[in-house]
Parts: sequence; C-alpha cells; structure tokens
Amino acid sequence: MLKHTGEIIGSSLKMALQELWKNKLRTFLSLFGITIGIFCIIGVLATVNSLEYNIQGEIKTLGSNTIYIDKWEWNGGSGAPWWKFQKRPYPRYDEVKQVKDRSLSVKFVGFKISTNDKVGYSDNNLSGINYYGVNEEFNQIQNVDVQFGRYISDAEFATGSNTLIIGFTVAEKLFGLAEAGIGKQLEARGKKLLIAGVMRKQGKAMVGGWNFDESIIMSYRLARTMMDERRAAPVIMAKGKDGLSSIAVRDELMGVMRSIRKLSPTQENDFSLNDINDISAAISKAFSGLNIGGAIIGGISLIVGLFGVANIMFVSVRERTSQIGLKKAIGAKNRIILTEFLLEAAFLCIVGGLIGLMLVFILTQILTNVLHFPIFISVTNMVWTFFICIFVGIIAGIIPASQAAKMDPVVAIRSK
Repeated sequence: MLKHTGEIIGSSLKMALQELWKNKLRTFLSLFGITIGIFCIIGVLATVNSLEYNIQGEIKTLGSNTIYIDKWEWNGGSGAPWWKFQKRPYPRYDEVKQVKDRSLSVKFVGFKISTNDKVGYSDNNLSGINYYGVNEEFNQIQNVDVQFGRYISDAEFATGSNTLIIGFTVAEKLFGLAEAGIGKQLEARGKKLLIAGVMRKQGKAMVGGWNFDESIIMSYRLARTMMDERRAAPVIMAKGKDGLSSIAVRDELMGVMRSIRKLSPTQENDFSLNDINDISAAISKAFSGLNIGGAIIGGISLIVGLFGVANIMFVSVRERTSQIGLKKAIGAKNRIILTEFLLEAAFLCIVGGLIGLMLVFILTQILTNVLHFPIFISVTNMVWTFFICIFVGIIAGIIPASQAAKMDPVVAIRSK
C-alpha cells in the first residue's frame, strides 16, 4: 500500500514538473498570485513578529516580575484627567526602606532619579546623555552588565562618592576605545566624576527603555546633589520574590503603599502600580491586530492565486483527457485520478509558496540592514507556508480533479 501510494505521489510530481517546464509562461502567471499571497502573509508576519520580539525584549529589560511605583499610570490611566495625576506626590527615597520592611512578597526594591544633559572629557562634549541616580539594589533588578572595569561599590553608594559607570557609546565617543575611559574623570554638570566601569553595548532601543549605551549611572546620593529630585522622575521598583506572580506582588504593594501614605479607606490612591506584564500583554494584543490585518491582505492575494492555479489545473485536465481515459481503462480507480491531480495542484502551490518565501527572506535581509535590528522568518511561519500552500492547492484543484476522476474512460480515450 505504501509503495503504491509512493508511486502515485512520484508520478504526480513528475507530471507537475513536466507541466511547469512545458508551459513556463502560463505556469508563472498562474503561480504569481500564490507567490504574492505568501509574500504578503509571511512578509507581514515576519516583520510584525520580529518587531514584537524586539519590543518585548526591550520591555523585559525593565525588569521581570517587577512593579514600578510611580505617580503616573503607564497604560494611560483609568480615565482620570491628567491634573489628578499631576497633583499626586512623587515616590520618595525614604519610602524604599518602608516598602522593603513592610512587604513580604518583595525581594529587591530599587530607586531611580534621572535627567538628561551633556557630559564632557577634555574638549570633547556629548549632549542628550541620560543621567541615572540609583540605589544599591537597582542592579539586582536591572542587571547592569559592566564589560570593562567594575560596578559602583557599596561603600561608594553609602558615601555618595564621585564615582560612576558610563555607557558603551559614551565611552567610545569620548575616548575612542571604550576601555580607555577607565580611571579617567568625566565632567558632568560642573563635577569631576571618576569612571569606574563601562557597560556592555546593548544597541539602539526602539521604544525608549533605559538606553544604557548613551547613559551614565551614579549613586542616588551623588545624583541628588546634581539634580532637583522632584523634577527628576523618581520611581520605586519592587521586584517580587521567586515563584510569586506579579499580580500577587502588586496586590500586596497596594496595601503597603496605602499604609505608607496613610490613606484612609475612603481616599483614592495617590500612586500608581505599573506592572511590566500588563504593558507586555497590551503590546501583544496590538500586534495581534497587525497580524490579522496582514493575513487579510495576503489572503486576498491568495484568492487571486487560487483561481490561477485552478485555471492551470482545468487546462491540464483538458490536455490530458486521453491519458486519464487510458489510465481508467487499465484499472485506475476514481480516487487514484483524484489524488494525482490534487497532489499536482498542491505541488504547484508549494512551488509558488517557496518562491514567495525566498522573496520574504530577501526582504528580511534588506529590512535588517535598514532598521538595524534583526528581521527573521520563524520556523512557525515556514510551517504555516507549507500548510497554507497545501490547503490552497487542494481548494484550487478539487473541482478539476473531480471532473477528471468522473470521466467516462471510453469517451476520454476518444477525445483529442
């Protein structure tokens, strides 16, 4: 049985190849719709999935299982007017210890203030550099990766000494070689700061994030002498203990912060608890809509391609009518004829799909160079291409294949 099935498949593929080679222009025009349809669907899926993968990766750098305690709601708020959020107090550094002491679900509590200004070394100045003033546990949440030199020590955090680490791009632009900056003094807002380390290069961020490459990180105690804390977007970051969900951490922090702020049961929260997972879910939902839109556009092209393949199959049945009659006369059953033509239609669609996939691959290489982040075709998308082509081939070939299978062998042999 398996041998017989293999012979049928081999014979069908051979005939399909002969038809492709014999009628090159007709085949190209017939498969063009399939090629464009697969190009549209897989091209959109590859681009959108790559964008989502990169954006979600950047969101994860904000900290996994981490709740950001802020005055603003990052997801747009609950419909409250902006002035209500504006009236809220900013998180304070002294609240960090209170959160740590009162919470049972929090493992690390970080604190950050930030601003944007220029830095310089000798006669070389850079503008638009992020200043981050952080506490000792910030690195436990963000995992700042130092490539050259070292991170800020506990003693330097405690004393607020003039020590900092700088981003890779900052180091390259100021000193030529990133490692050349270690031990030198950077000038920032009128202060001379000793460079203890250089962070590993991370690449350009798409949706903001920390952008550590163009940043300097110093202790909070040093930073507060260089910037107005109330205007430096202070944020508390609470990372949950292992095994606890962000929902459980957020629920407990709600009570902890209300207790710290001494809010009565009737008073509204004067803080926001921003869950990174909520932002990630919102982005996934947005990209799902883009995927659906791309699939619809590609689906329209596939419908055009489907009619093209159906057309070539009708012509193929008409041209091989006498062969069909001869096969049936020597014992070929209807299902064998039906299977042959369905396999041929599916094979034609797979050829068109492979051409479309090759064009998508070329597109990914171009977009990767233009956008400066990787655009890729996932294995899932490749599998989808295969099944879509088979499905379209079966739909396109079912009517002509049925006509071929139902032919009267005597009438078919006599036809010219």
